[in-house]
Amino acid sequence: MKQLSHENVENTQQKFPITIVCDAIRTPENIGMCFRISESFGVEKIYFHENSPSVENRKVINTARNTINQIAHDYYTDFNSLIKNLKDEDNTIIGIEITDKSINIQDFNFKNHEKIVLLLGSERNGIENVDLVDYTISIPMYGRNSSMNVVHSLAITLYEITNQIKTF
Repeated sequence: MKQLSHENVENTQQKFPITIVCDAIRTPENIGMCFRISESFGVEKIYFHENSPSVENRKVINTARNTINQIAHDYYTDFNSLIKNLKDEDNTIIGIEITDKSINIQDFNFKNHEKIVLLLGSERNGIENVDLVDYTISIPMYGRNSSMNVVHSLAITLYEITNQIKTF
C-alpha cells in the first residue's frame, strides 16, 4: 500500500444543485472550513451574513486554503429576504437543526428535491428563524453531547446528499 499525494489523486469533478446559507456564523475557521468542505462536495454557492468574517480575514484564508476562489459566494443583510428569494427560485430549504420535526438524515430522500439550500445556524443559537425552512434534518448522535460543530454537521450532510444524488 502506498499513500498518495494530492498530485496523484484525480477527483471526479461534479457540481450539485446545492447552496449553503450560513446564518450568522462568526468563527473565521468555520467560514474557511465551509469553503473547503463545500468545494470538496461540489456545492454551487455559499451565502454568508454581512457580519460574518470576510474572505480577507487571515484565519479564513488559511483555513480555506485555495478554495475561496473556486466556489461562488456572496453576502446577505436580511436573512428572511434571502430565504424568500431562494424559495422563489424553487429551492427546498433544509435546516440542519434539532427540532421536534427533524427527520433523521438517513431517512430523508434528497433525490426528491431538484435544488437544495442547506441552512446552517450560528454556532451559539442555531437557525435564526426555523419557521422559514421547509424541513429540518438531524444527525443521530450516540454520546452525551446533543450537538456538534456546524462545519462537521455540514460535512456529514453533504456526504449524505451527494451519496444519494450523484450520477456517476
